[in-house]
Amino acid sequence: MFYVVLLAMVAGFLALRLYMVLGKRTGHEQPLPKAAEDRLPITTLPRPIEAAPEPRELVNRNIDPKAEAGLRAIVSAEAGFDVGQFVEGAQSAYRMILEAYWKGDEESLGWLVEDEVKQAFADAIAARRDAGHVLDNRLVSIERAIIADAALDGRNARITVRFDADIAAVTRDAEGNLVAGSMSDAVETHDVWTFARTLKSSDPNWKLADTDEA
Repeated sequence: MFYVVLLAMVAGFLALRLYMVLGKRTGHEQPLPKAAEDRLPITTLPRPIEAAPEPRELVNRNIDPKAEAGLRAIVSAEAGFDVGQFVEGAQSAYRMILEAYWKGDEESLGWLVEDEVKQAFADAIAARRDAGHVLDNRLVSIERAIIADAALDGRNARITVRFDADIAAVTRDAEGNLVAGSMSDAVETHDVWTFARTLKSSDPNWKLADTDEA
């Protein structure tokens, strides 16, 4: 009987210690909801009915209103498409394509642009080479990139981006002598490029399909 009483006392002591540890607030607990009868009456303000949130992909100031319908169709067709990431990628592609063209790097252009654009670049590079000219251009900054239009035809998506950029353009001859331009004066340029991709294809890359000037 003595051992039974002793064990009961030990069990009670351990339970008390456990309560002292687990029952203490550390400041990180989430408050438990009170029972309905314990809650103090509060005055509730009328809550407006929230409209369905816009897709986060379209929360972007760099979208022309006429491009919204096409972008929504693209987002609906491929849920992983992100407008913000696309704009960032388009700016990177703009820089890479320009630099590849200026250097005459047709191999890099091959996986950045579609065949028709690649041929146009190749013709311009060949004409420049025949003239003995070398481009010493530099993309100073991209001031703005705005999605001007977007369309989806079946699985074929096309997005047009307008780039407002500052470019220092210099043309030299084979000996390095200045033919035209200046590295100290950047020229404002306004290009309109259209990128294309087949949605849900194994190739995730958008390629330049058309170029124009604004």
